[in-house]
Amino acid sequence: MEFEREITFFSTANKEGFDIIVYQCGMEKCKPSYAFGPAVRDHFLIHFILEGKGTFRVKDKSYKLEKNQGFLIYPDTITYYEADKEEPWIYTWVGFKGIKAKNYLKLANLDEENPIFKYEEGDFIKNCFEDMRKASTLKNGKELRLQGLLSIFLSELIEKSPNSKIIDNNYKEVYVKKTLDFIETNFSRDITVPEMAKNVGLNKNYFSSFFRENIGISPQQYLIKFRMNKACELMKNSTLTISDVSRSVGYNDPLGFSKIFKKTIGLSPKAYRESHFKLM
Repeated sequence: MEFEREITFFSTANKEGFDIIVYQCGMEKCKPSYAFGPAVRDHFLIHFILEGKGTFRVKDKSYKLEKNQGFLIYPDTITYYEADKEEPWIYTWVGFKGIKAKNYLKLANLDEENPIFKYEEGDFIKNCFEDMRKASTLKNGKELRLQGLLSIFLSELIEKSPNSKIIDNNYKEVYVKKTLDFIETNFSRDITVPEMAKNVGLNKNYFSSFFRENIGISPQQYLIKFRMNKACELMKNSTLTISDVSRSVGYNDPLGFSKIFKKTIGLSPKAYRESHFKLM
């Protein structure tokens, strides 16, 4: 069997704050019994088997793998993999880093304890890897194209995953802060819960339960509460009409705004404003 290998590395210097970024990608047609390791990586690495068979070992576990299966290598973890001596595998791979990488993998039900996946629904993943390798030849749009293709690949794994893992505690504060910052910046326009979820890269339903678990109320309830508190501040400015205040906090319908304000604050906007000026 002819030995073939192609690999491309990409610079990741000064990009530690990126959500996700490709470090390397490649493909290899292995010789019989070709092995790599034991070795440790400093980034995440996913191999997907196009043909043949092989063995992947991590910690005290060994996995016999074949076509349409893949395996995840975790950073700072000793791993070893070897091609079958009769039907050596051909695999393609992508290595990546990023502050969201670990949690995207968890949503795809992949982690150190469960590093194996299977995909038999056509050539979608195979084509993603092929497009990543082709993107390495681009001159100007390489980085953005690779990030997009990697995101598409991981989103497919997440979509086909039988279940999702809970976000690691170390990342909860990051997601919560990003969501609250998004609301504070965008409360004056017609934002939705799906838009909030998309902003932090989470599934809409999972995002809602995650937000409630960490904040105590739903995203929609928090948004309303935030808007009404802002409205109370704005109504202290006598030059603004109730309609002005309504539009300023994201409500084009003053009547609808008044109903929500009264339900949340306990007074109508007019009554709140009158009580405020009486106290001054």
